[in-house]
Amino acid sequence: MKIKKKAIKLHIEDNVATSINNLQCEDIVEISDTTNNISTVIVKDNIPFGHKFSLKNILKNESIIKYGEIIGKATQNIKIGQHVHIHNVEGNRGRGDLWIKRRLD
Repeated sequence: MKIKKKAIKLHIEDNVATSINNLQCEDIVEISDTTNNISTVIVKDNIPFGHKFSLKNILKNESIIKYGEIIGKATQNIKIGQHVHIHNVEGNRGRGDLWIKRRLD
């Protein structure tokens, strides 16, 4: 398989990378970060452009970190290379439903 630069890691502390192309399951993805370090991951799912995938094994309830910030928590164990999205992450930004619930309580 040919390795292509297809994802970026936006902060040194991130545990996810963002796809800059559509990725297919079993693609070997080259990831660059802001310090020009290069690493590779074999993705375990099809990853659409702009979506995240895991750079390490993430345990259920562990923080998802992007931009060096916690953007949510894993709702299940996520293996390296797996798609990280609403099916396995509970986001903590833009949660209007929680704001409304707090106002009603």
